[in-house]
Parts: sequence; C-alpha cells; structure tokens
Amino acid sequence: MSQIHDEVLAANEQYAADFGDKANLPMPPGRHFAILTCMDARLDPAKYAGLAEGDAHVIRNAGGRASDDAIRSLVISYKLLGTREWFVIHHTDCGMETFTDDIMRGLLASSLKAATIDKSGWHDSGEGPGSTEGNYIDWLTIADNEQSVVEDVQRIRHHPLVPGDIPIYGYIYDVKSGKLKEVSEATKVGKTK
Repeated sequence: MSQIHDEVLAANEQYAADFGDKANLPMPPGRHFAILTCMDARLDPAKYAGLAEGDAHVIRNAGGRASDDAIRSLVISYKLLGTREWFVIHHTDCGMETFTDDIMRGLLASSLKAATIDKSGWHDSGEGPGSTEGNYIDWLTIADNEQSVVEDVQRIRHHPLVPGDIPIYGYIYDVKSGKLKEVSEATKVGKTK
C-alpha cells in the first residue's frame, strides 16, 4: 500500500468519527441547485460557492465540459432530485487549454505512460506500445475559455431533455483570486424560456 492510500484511510477514519447527524441528510440537495465544474484540484466548489454537505450537486470532469455524461447527471439532478438552477463554471489556467485533440491522440498512440510538458509543449515520456483508441474520443479541449462556457451553456440549454424553465449561469473561476466572473453571454443563453 502507498503512503497516499494510508493517508486517505486515516483521514476517513477521522471524518467518520465526527460524522454526527450527516447520516440523516436527504438525498435531494437542500439548496436545489447543481454545479458543473472542472476536476482541477485547485477548485473547491464547497468553498468558492459556500456549500455544506447536502446543499447541492457538484458534477466534475476535465474542463467542466457539457459532455453527454455531464448532461446525464444534470438531467437526473433535475428530474429525480429537484434541482432548479444550474451553474457551469470553468476556470483560468485550465489544463484543457494546453493541448488539442490531435496532441492527445498522438501522445496516446505513442505510449500509455504519463506525458510531460515544457515551454515547447507536450512530450511522451514512455516507450510504446500506445493505442489509437484515443482517436475515437472527443477530448473537449478548450481554445477560448469564455467561448467554451458559452458553448457548454448553449449545449445544455438546447438539449432535448433539459426543460426551458431551468436557469443556467456561466462563470469562470479565477485560480489566482478565488473569484467567480460571470460570462454574461453564457448566462444570457441560459435564461429561462
């Protein structure tokens, strides 16, 4: 077992010891909203959005993108668990801005080992074999952060399983200041019908 493994289990022991009445939290989120955001470890939605356990659904993936699976989760959040407002929150200095689909596909075709990055870009650091399976995945990379928020809100707003009475807000979290900056065009697209 690794040191990280042991640290996680020790932290969980402490958490469980202080669990208290959290066992009685209802399944639906108490504040009736959901956040779609990036998996970046620098983002803590509970802190930047003032959440406690049981308050909201937080859906995370690379880039906070409106992938099919993210939309699946949002639809379940609304249809079965009663959320009434959604936030799409991307962030500054996102790793998804550092590569393209072609770069990712090339790295995976070369080897399955971790890649490295320097001033000249991404480099494969391992020996093959790799796999061309990456050619069949849309990696949802980001060329323009604000535009990607608009596109994601637009995709969610126009999805046939999303009702028109759910407001969808678009924001970018600044990793240097901790502030949320509204992407007004995205929020405009996400207005209720």
